Amino acid sequence: MFAFKSAPLIRSLRIGSTLSAKISRASPSTYTLSSVQVAENQIRYYAKGKDKKKEKGKPAKVEINETLLRDVIDYDGVNTQMQKAVQQMKDDFIKNLSLRSTTGAIDSLKITVDGKEHELQELAQISRKNPKTIVINMIAFPQTIPNVLTALEKSGMNLNPQQDGTTLFIPIPKITKDHRENLSRNAKTCFIKYRDLIKDIQNNVIRKLKKKENISKDDMYAMQTQITAISDKYISEADKLLQSKQKELLGDS
Repeated sequence: MFAFKSAPLIRSLRIGSTLSAKISRASPSTYTLSSVQVAENQIRYYAKGKDKKKEKGKPAKVEINETLLRDVIDYDGVNTQMQKAVQQMKDDFIKNLSLRSTTGAIDSLKITVDGKEHELQELAQISRKNPKTIVINMIAFPQTIPNVLTALEKSGMNLNPQQDGTTLFIPIPKITKDHRENLSRNAKTCFIKYRDLIKDIQNNVIRKLKKKENISKDDMYAMQTQITAISDKYISEADKLLQSKQKELLGDS
């Protein structure tokens, strides 16, 4: 309630179209302002800081308490495992997802024989006949030729091997749009493989954490959130590598 002086007696006051008030006499020379009303449809509601963050779709940053985590998990070991997964993905990109099929990529191609995996270079002699042709000599293990042919065809490198006895000739494919898109899809598949591996590491750590005793509910929740945040950090790193690789493979500027 506000008191003020005015000449005439005014029983009702309206300001614009949103604010109205009643005025009454308090004394011969003083009036009071009361019953202030604001039209509901004119009120503006302003988002709080947290709401603004939600609107932008940005998750709140999780602070990692290393001291807390080191007391209950192998903190360094978890980070090492996740970083190793990212590095392995990066190595696979280099070896198997090149626009130009290289001898090195074929050397390390995995061949399954009798349920066991071998690198192709363990089973054959690999060389270049010329810049456009790779030669694979299978004379040492000719019985594995069908396995090698299957692995080459499924390698995602767009290879079309030609067999002549115990020798395979592989023309290096031209860089076509289809070839680029195929390699890009293989890059995504590779990323998903290592993303899931990082998630498995995360889930294994959390499962072991839940079995520990004498940890408060709040600390348990905080640690699980932080372990997930660590996992998300490495997945984000892997995703950036994927985006960069796909951009390279598709020839995007």
